[in-house]
Amino acid sequence: MIGERVKKYRSEAGMTLTELADRAGVAKSYLSALERNIQTNPSIQFLEKIASVLDVSMDQLLYDEENRNTGNVKSGLDNEWSKLVKEAMDSGISKEEFRQFLEFTKWKMNQK
Repeated sequence: MIGERVKKYRSEAGMTLTELADRAGVAKSYLSALERNIQTNPSIQFLEKIASVLDVSMDQLLYDEENRNTGNVKSGLDNEWSKLVKEAMDSGISKEEFRQFLEFTKWKMNQK
């Protein structure tokens, strides 16, 4: 959860809730609720302020380390898609061949 990561990075930076809230210009009560997972959908602007003060990237706040390291951060790939893509890559299919397959599939679906 985002709140757990915010708390982790805040603790690692040696900051209290009050210090982080003051430096970031956000409400301490909202920050506290986020860290306790009461609030779970903070705005991008809120997270940008927090990330800046903590000197971490937005990805570090939004995604756990496993997803950042596997490259699935922004793609939203679940494990099954990741395995399928890896299998295609391992089989020697080029990106261009894959693009052509997708285009053909789209074309074929539009013909129905």
